[in-house]
Amino acid sequence: MTTQDNLTPDGSANPIETDYTIGQDNIQPRIGPFGLDIHNPVFVISGGLIILFVVLTLALPDQAASFFPALRDSLTGSFDWFFLLSGNIFVLVSLAIMVSPLGKVRLGGVDAKPDYSYAGWFAMLFAAGMGIGLMFFGVSEPISHFSSAIADGAGGPESWAPLAGAPGDAVEAERLGMAATIFHWGLHPWAIYAVVGLSLALFAYNKGLPLSVRSIFYPIFGERVWGWTGHVIDTLAVFATLFGLATSLGIGAEQANAGLEALFGLPVNDASKVLLILGITGLALISVIAGLDAGVKRLSEINIVLAALLLLFVIVFGGAVQILTGFFTNLVAYAQYLPALSNPFGREDANFSQGWTAFYWAWWISWSPFVGMFIARVSRGRTVREFVFCVLLIPSLVSVLWMTAFGGAAIDLVNQGYQAIVDAPLELKLFSMLETMPLAALTSFVGIVLVIVFFVTSSDSGSLVIDTITAGGKVDAPVSQRVFWASFEGLVAIALLLGGGLGALQAAAVSTGLPFAIVLLLGCVALVKGLMSEPRK
Repeated sequence: MTTQDNLTPDGSANPIETDYTIGQDNIQPRIGPFGLDIHNPVFVISGGLIILFVVLTLALPDQAASFFPALRDSLTGSFDWFFLLSGNIFVLVSLAIMVSPLGKVRLGGVDAKPDYSYAGWFAMLFAAGMGIGLMFFGVSEPISHFSSAIADGAGGPESWAPLAGAPGDAVEAERLGMAATIFHWGLHPWAIYAVVGLSLALFAYNKGLPLSVRSIFYPIFGERVWGWTGHVIDTLAVFATLFGLATSLGIGAEQANAGLEALFGLPVNDASKVLLILGITGLALISVIAGLDAGVKRLSEINIVLAALLLLFVIVFGGAVQILTGFFTNLVAYAQYLPALSNPFGREDANFSQGWTAFYWAWWISWSPFVGMFIARVSRGRTVREFVFCVLLIPSLVSVLWMTAFGGAAIDLVNQGYQAIVDAPLELKLFSMLETMPLAALTSFVGIVLVIVFFVTSSDSGSLVIDTITAGGKVDAPVSQRVFWASFEGLVAIALLLGGGLGALQAAAVSTGLPFAIVLLLGCVALVKGLMSEPRK
């Protein structure tokens, strides 16, 4: 038996000193038929249940169409307080770790050096912060909140009435609408990712455990993480990641179909969306087979350039001075309204807290194994303080700038009398705004390409993360297994779209995010215990 050579700063024995590798044979990959790792029960259980889900949803579309929206409303109506409270806990835990002596711990050990320069690391954090969600909600969410504020003077939620102006107060409505949007795309989601990413990095690089979610819980469950306790944790992580990705892919298909209809007349219907998902999943499979460097890395680089160019275009033609000034104004509004927005108790704004925030928090939680593992893999050598500060700050500021540019430009157009943006469906609001600017056809096409490539890179990277989890932490898992997961991500998205549309997609994210939120809250305890056992020089 070996032990970890870790001591607390005063030289006392490591409080969780033990053999971190004993029992790991229970989860190590063994390649079976068709190149699949069928040894780990997580693969068999999660794969089998997901196949059963797809078959039943496609076989019973009418029942699914009524079941999923009802499930979403039930869960968000009953547990919105729990999602909001959990989000607040993740933010407070992240900030407490950052400012405490635990922030001195270095990921990889006291002598570890960063694998990437600050510029390269920030670029990858920026890439992780961008996605289909920013394309879909960049215009639609600020406009939705702004319209509600104009209508009733309270931005929709009645409990905000003392903070907002009278109905028709456009200035206060814009501040409130942007604050609510930033609330959903700022510190809270990135605190969720920071907790998961930091936990994975600590237990993989400092404790020598597999890069899998179960490893986080070794300080609590000990050797049981290599048995069925760990199997359950990893299976929940697989479900959360898969359905979180399927939600994003379904939303992306909705927006891509709407954009293609506006540009080329492609009809907006289930058949078109299914064909889009199949086609884009095919591109994702090509990327999977090509490998990380030749596939997802190149596509990600292309997407970052296109996203930056589109952002710059909107800033220039949407009013550069106003947008850049609004960036700071919106941050102040966010700070002002944050206590009311994040309050989990005694809320009267069911439409906002349940229809928006609870869904978002569940969606971010379901994405956390995916984004957290990506962040962990590029953050070796950073101190915990660096990690938390940069993971919270850099992507949050990028999201604020994106929402300010797209949402601010759209609100300015509405104030000038361009009502079409308000009247357009959610998936068309972006294209409706771009129609008012030069080169509308080109920028709309770029927007569609961005959605599609985000779709491909998310599917490819997501299949790698799920494969890593189901293979017991093996990073270079078999290509055939990644093909399996990438294929079923597309099939799950199709099943959810046909089984209830956007409501079904939201229900999938909420239903998997709820149990995984409990897992992550317990993971915060394990993270602190793990950090306390590390040398902090």
